[in-house]
Amino acid sequence: MKHHVRRLISAGAVALTLGLGTAVAGAQEFINVLTGGTSGVYYPLGVALSEIYGKSIEGARTQVQATKASVENLNLLQQGKGEIAFTLGDALKLGWEGNTEAGFPAKLDKLRGIAAIYPNYIQVVASKESGIKSLADLKGKSLSVGAPASGTELNARAIFAAAGMKYEDLGKVEYLPFAESVELIKNRQLDATLQSAGLGVASIRDLATSLPINVVAVPADIVAEIGAPYQAVTIPAGTYEGQAEDVATAAVGNFLVTHDGVSEDTVYKMTKALYDNLDKLSAAHAAAKAIKVENALAGMPVPLHPGAERYYKEIGALK
Repeated sequence: MKHHVRRLISAGAVALTLGLGTAVAGAQEFINVLTGGTSGVYYPLGVALSEIYGKSIEGARTQVQATKASVENLNLLQQGKGEIAFTLGDALKLGWEGNTEAGFPAKLDKLRGIAAIYPNYIQVVASKESGIKSLADLKGKSLSVGAPASGTELNARAIFAAAGMKYEDLGKVEYLPFAESVELIKNRQLDATLQSAGLGVASIRDLATSLPINVVAVPADIVAEIGAPYQAVTIPAGTYEGQAEDVATAAVGNFLVTHDGVSEDTVYKMTKALYDNLDKLSAAHAAAKAIKVENALAGMPVPLHPGAERYYKEIGALK
């Protein structure tokens, strides 16, 4: 009987040891990267970021989620359904304030900043045959303003308000992602698209190689009317096929953000890996060439995550 009990205790100890070993081995860090539509800039950068994290953060299991971008990403972070997300600065500010008209049900108080990354250029592009050469020419025409309540659509509202225009002035408004907007223009079912993205975004490159386009200016006085976080910038000539001249427009900064439920250690590693692998991000999309650690905190509208703060203090970027 004693031998039988000893055997049971011994077997139980082995099982407990094996169980603990399995638990330790299975203790993985899950990182879900929230991006945007697959034809935008967020998505390829998110794919590159997930690969970087998978290789450089021990035990990390990564996933990339295509979304409607900024507004959806921020609401998902508030719900704990992602560990890192791309967002436009104006959407981030409105989410932190809990602006219901912008698509936020309440103040997103769990959001925490990681880094300011690159500017989004607001790019209004029309088929040449539509005759649209200015914002005023959009009156009575059809325009896609991005997915409903997306960061792009928030940009469209701001541009229209500053220009003294309303959606009602248009012949038709479509709320479509970038790639779908381009397909409709190609099929002559849509006149123009407004896309808020990094320069050289794949969707507009695709459109410009398919048919002649006009890149429509957003004049500096309209940008000044909107004010911060918008700034006046230029889309350089030759950015898209057939674009012979520089075109004035507005830009809004992009940010990488997380939430307060992600551990300090994980966010520290994510922040460090971001800056240690800028060459890989730039290879994924040219927009990443604008990411610089000295600009990491520029215009950050939410509190910095302690993990990111630790990294910036470590390298001397934050006192």
